[in-house]
Amino acid sequence: MRISLLAAAAALFAAPSVAQPQAPPKLLVVISVDQFSANLWDEYRTNFTGGFAKLAQGAVFHNGYQSHAATETCPGHSTILTGAHPARSGIVSNTWIDQSVQRSDKDVYCAEDERAPGSSSSSYTVSPIHLMVPTLGELMKQARPGTRSVAVSGKDRAAVMMSGHVVDQRWYWTGQKFATDNKSAAVPLVAGKVNALAAAGLAMDRPPLEPTSFCQAKARELPIQGGGKPVGAGRLARKAGDQAAFRASPEMDGDTLALAAGLVDEMQLGRGADPDILAVSLSATDYVGHTYGTEGEEMCLQLTELDRELGDFFAMLESRGIDYAVALTADHGGLDVPERLQTVGVKDAGRVDPALSPATMGATLVKQLGLSGPGLFGTGSFGDFWVDKSLTLGQQTRLLGAAVAAYRKHPQVEAVYTAKQIAATPMPRGSPVNWTILQKLRASYYPGRSGDFLVVLKRDITPIADTSRYVATHGSVWDYDRRVPVIFWRKGLTGGGEAPVDTVDIMPTLAAWMGVPIAPGSVDGVCVASVASCPAASASRPERGSR
Repeated sequence: MRISLLAAAAALFAAPSVAQPQAPPKLLVVISVDQFSANLWDEYRTNFTGGFAKLAQGAVFHNGYQSHAATETCPGHSTILTGAHPARSGIVSNTWIDQSVQRSDKDVYCAEDERAPGSSSSSYTVSPIHLMVPTLGELMKQARPGTRSVAVSGKDRAAVMMSGHVVDQRWYWTGQKFATDNKSAAVPLVAGKVNALAAAGLAMDRPPLEPTSFCQAKARELPIQGGGKPVGAGRLARKAGDQAAFRASPEMDGDTLALAAGLVDEMQLGRGADPDILAVSLSATDYVGHTYGTEGEEMCLQLTELDRELGDFFAMLESRGIDYAVALTADHGGLDVPERLQTVGVKDAGRVDPALSPATMGATLVKQLGLSGPGLFGTGSFGDFWVDKSLTLGQQTRLLGAAVAAYRKHPQVEAVYTAKQIAATPMPRGSPVNWTILQKLRASYYPGRSGDFLVVLKRDITPIADTSRYVATHGSVWDYDRRVPVIFWRKGLTGGGEAPVDTVDIMPTLAAWMGVPIAPGSVDGVCVASVASCPAASASRPERGSR
């Protein structure tokens, strides 16, 4: 097993004395485990012995939902600490098309400022400007000026969406080091120390991890269609300097938690007069899922190591005597590789027909209709498609009609809806369990950013044909992508159960913990009454986690 970088970083600072706990926790820790589906939680729960096992003693809702359709990193993270669906927050996907931007690259990244000179969707200026609502950290700082808000992540978009527009420290992995967009804040000493430790680790070969018997039982090599390498029986060994392998391994999560732990000590989080909030997004599970799928030995090793790292992190907080509370969830779930799904009886599992890509379909339809140009645009993820605005309005209408008809005829397509149809649909309310496809799409729809039409693939169709980079993904309307664990932990708190909760319920519930008022009508979520003493105006409905 790899020596914990978290333990090394924690030793950089001496443990201070602290005051006795008060009614609200002195440090609120909000953790997102990227691509940690409720299916994975259910499967591994009895095998956890570290941090996950500790949280399992709290209030656990294994039927949590990222209830919207856009089950991607940016939208998912935006719901957790804003209480807002993408339809309110404006974060409709990781990337969208804006044909009006004054640059040749019309893709707009969710966490960039496209107005900045030289910014592009792939080489961008990190910014929270697209997030249209405040985060809990911002509201805590408004209520108590002494509150510090800190975010750490393996992805910039996750850190941005969990912390928002006003933050004291925000750090994220760039591929080579942890960096920040918060140029006005003093650089903490621990950032340089953790970066040095991470660089030293990356410069060395990583030997294979030793699997537990549970993980060994999952080892079965599978061939992958579309040019990808076999998966299923890898032990996450890495050659020196391999940044992609570093990212898709427990190493990156260990380094992220090490930086979080160092910031807790250097900033004395949880030990001031006002409570602090620390948002941590752990990204490696997502990269492991994309690279190897969700049900092989690789994912088992990742979750086993993350369980240990989280245990170390919580032990560090307790060794400092900090009165802390935790909320943990995920930004989305994920679908395993179709090659493995087929071996366990999911006969309809498969990879998307390349003819359905917007580039291919657009070229086909433009030729059929006698038009010019690309016809259709997409961002690489399946869902939102845009019609070329350089065409006349009449041509756009013809192309839109032809595209909707063509997609609806394809056997891999479940449904197609135009932006007009989605916008005319009322926002869904209540339990997310039985929302229709159209309601899920409505919760993700934001005018000016969402596509001209949306294509929904059938269940168990993986929208990756070329597997040379990734073999599995997420982003669908189906529950394997929507359903995530939602866990609240504080000493003495128990509960949870089968009742469904929505990730937009996390923020108002935590606001009740922290005594932060929420303006009526400003969020989509409701306070979970079995977890917090909810204000009367925001108490949860019976189906939202009540006992």
